[in-house]
Amino acid sequence: MTIAFLNGEYLPLSEARISPMDRGFLFGDGIYEVIPTYAGQPVGLSGHLTRLANGLSAIEIENPFDNVQWKAIVLELAGKNADFIESKNIGVYFHVSRGTDAKRHHAYASNISPTVFAFAFEIPPPQPEAKGDVKGFKVALEEDKRWQRCHIKSTSLLGNVMHYQTGVKAGVDETILFNQQGLITEASSCNVFMVKNGIITTPPLNNELLPGITRQIAIEAFKRAQLPVEEDWFSKEALLEADEVWLTSSSKEVAPVIEVGGHIIGEGNAGRMWEKAIKAYHAYKFIA
Repeated sequence: MTIAFLNGEYLPLSEARISPMDRGFLFGDGIYEVIPTYAGQPVGLSGHLTRLANGLSAIEIENPFDNVQWKAIVLELAGKNADFIESKNIGVYFHVSRGTDAKRHHAYASNISPTVFAFAFEIPPPQPEAKGDVKGFKVALEEDKRWQRCHIKSTSLLGNVMHYQTGVKAGVDETILFNQQGLITEASSCNVFMVKNGIITTPPLNNELLPGITRQIAIEAFKRAQLPVEEDWFSKEALLEADEVWLTSSSKEVAPVIEVGGHIIGEGNAGRMWEKAIKAYHAYKFIA
């Protein structure tokens, strides 16, 4: 029985209820975060909570808790659900909507309280560190058709869902996106890295992509391990000619991609640089 959190109360997930007049339901008017924990230890907690606060501020929702309170909810949910999730690899999902209003109206009122919902779910185990033990991802490739504020982790995810579904229909694991200039932005639910001639590159942050916390941790981990990494734009053609391609997210950590749009990347398996990268990430992820 999964335990959830709703507006200050811990209760079985099956009993959690919100009003159909909640603006999160009616408009996708809210912000979300996913925080991974392993054996009760969160990864990138400070970064996730900072991004949550920034997102709430960007859409003018007052942050209902401070970082100490948010952390307590993360640890409490991980602890309460440890008996139901044997692996102890637990993701905690936070969803803060603007709240429930008396009427459906595009303009939002200033006198309603945010709805705060959270639940725990099982995430995959940490990535193995040997290239022969890891599953390589296959992804689709298409032009980004989402809105122009992708740096906000909004619950309005229809564009991301439709891009992800492209990959599902193609029988692959994800969809990498490029903008109208043919430059790679991100994937539908991940950030993107590529390796060429020993250099790790990921697109720089702007409004076209999410400032991923795993991305942030990975970049710092690579620098600490003295792996050459830079933030720069690269084209979809450059991506297809890369020696290695990786996806980063809270649940995938640093995951190798072996095929993009039917094109084999490198030798079609996880590369040597990935082995160095995942070891660097594991060594730093609980320090960040």
